[in-house]
Amino acid sequence: MASIHKRNVLATSPEEAWSALSDWEALDRRLVRGFVTGVEMDGPDRIVTFFNGRVAREVLVSCDEEEMRIAWTIVDGPYRHHHGVAQVSRGEDGATVFEWRADVLPEETAVPTAEMMERGIEAVRMTLDGAGA
Repeated sequence: MASIHKRNVLATSPEEAWSALSDWEALDRRLVRGFVTGVEMDGPDRIVTFFNGRVAREVLVSCDEEEMRIAWTIVDGPYRHHHGVAQVSRGEDGATVFEWRADVLPEETAVPTAEMMERGIEAVRMTLDGAGA
């Protein structure tokens, strides 16, 4: 199984970043503008359309307000297994830290997933720090 980890330091507050991250239905508007171009809700699942036309069904696994952590899985597409986690925290220097991790199978999905996550975490920074407005 491949494990991918992306991290970014943000200028916004942890509370602002968490508010955007935890808004499950507003991914395209509040967290990753331009990276995700549409979200359609199907019950509790969200159907996400990415900038490149790919579509994925994401199922919320957990949302921990205290830890500012959200976990989800993608249940279709190229994955036999996908577990994603994003978390907001305050670094030792007081900065806001945004971390995104994914565990994926099969192994050959690791490189394209890492490339998408790199682009996605940059969209997080641009959206939350105001450059993506």
